[in-house]
Amino acid sequence: MFIDRVVVEVRSGKGGDGAIAFLRDKNTAKGGPSGGNGGKGGSIFFRASNKINTLINYRFSKVIEAKDGEKGQNKNKYGKCAPDVICDVPVGTIIIDEKTNDILADLKNDSDIFMVAKGGRGGRGNLCFKSPYNKTPKIAENGHPGTTKRVILELKLLADVGLVGLPSVGKSTFLSVVTRANPLIGNYDFTTISPNLGVCYVDEYRSFIITDLPGLIEGASKGKGLGFTFLRHIERCRVICHVISMDGRYDPVEAFKIIEEELRSYNSDLNKKKRLILATKTDVDGSEENLKKLEKYINGKIDIIPISSVLHKNLNTAINKLFELVELQKTEEINNPDIQNTTFKKYEYKPKSDETFSIIKVSNNHYKIVGESVEKTYKLMNISTDEGMMRLIKYLNYIGVDDKLEEMGAKDGDLVTLCDFEFEYFN
Repeated sequence: MFIDRVVVEVRSGKGGDGAIAFLRDKNTAKGGPSGGNGGKGGSIFFRASNKINTLINYRFSKVIEAKDGEKGQNKNKYGKCAPDVICDVPVGTIIIDEKTNDILADLKNDSDIFMVAKGGRGGRGNLCFKSPYNKTPKIAENGHPGTTKRVILELKLLADVGLVGLPSVGKSTFLSVVTRANPLIGNYDFTTISPNLGVCYVDEYRSFIITDLPGLIEGASKGKGLGFTFLRHIERCRVICHVISMDGRYDPVEAFKIIEEELRSYNSDLNKKKRLILATKTDVDGSEENLKKLEKYINGKIDIIPISSVLHKNLNTAINKLFELVELQKTEEINNPDIQNTTFKKYEYKPKSDETFSIIKVSNNHYKIVGESVEKTYKLMNISTDEGMMRLIKYLNYIGVDDKLEEMGAKDGDLVTLCDFEFEYFN
């Protein structure tokens, strides 16, 4: 089954907590603090691979989760780092943040790899807090939390030539004749319900890749038929090959206009790609008149090659012309990097907010401290010891929580909460 778009949730691992420990060994004088650091949480990577060509493995795997790092131990033993999770996806996969719709990565080459969720750093043990002023610290850090996000995996097939046209015009037949692909061929509309890839060999040393897309109809760029689902694949093709039937089922000029309009409506950049027209089914009676009508309308702007896949008429001419256009496009891409359809992630500077926290008055006697910075700092503090608790209180005083509460009219005994931590306010 061909699956080219899935949504998955990724969860990187939390870093291990740092340890609070002291060395007690009869053979070691003045042992002191010996709490080790926690291990790093596992990160999640997506890696492009030529060995797979569909996202079906992620159709039912809706959550990808990495393990947490191990906690630090006594005698300065560091916690074990959790292994990273590497998920293979087909070459041509785009990773999109579902929340912001930003493109995070475009894996266009084999072995391209991208870290979509970074594992949390391990917390520091009390050995790291030893100083000339505090030789026996009972302070440690909790591990940094992991990252949770939902991403869209969208596959855009990488092919040199894309065959486009109305239903039942001979796209699959042409593909089956010039490559070793075995697409489903039938005398009814929408026989092809998913893209097919095939390698076309010009000779022993030269080849290119052709993809056969499901038949397009008028309105495909707006969701009609199957076109909207698969039009994205034509964006990666170097050459667009119009397949227009000469059997009289469709008016050849109108067929060309419909496909051109749908390509333009979906993405205006598609009109800039190189084109070739294959006039198929020229072995049918009346095909000559339709061919002349099409040639008169095109007026030499695009090369037209009349073929018959059944009689193998002009197939070598079509193959050589397609290969010539592909090589010409490759040369232009080398000389002009701006036309390579490369997607870059844009980073914008965001000035750091001066507001570390804010306080919300929940009720007359209840206040809540909120803010990304203060919440992140709190989650890193180990408040299981008296020193850890004092460190948190000093931090809250330092950033001005007491002054803000007094300004808001808090009274002695009022409840103040920060995440899951609760304390009473006293001035």
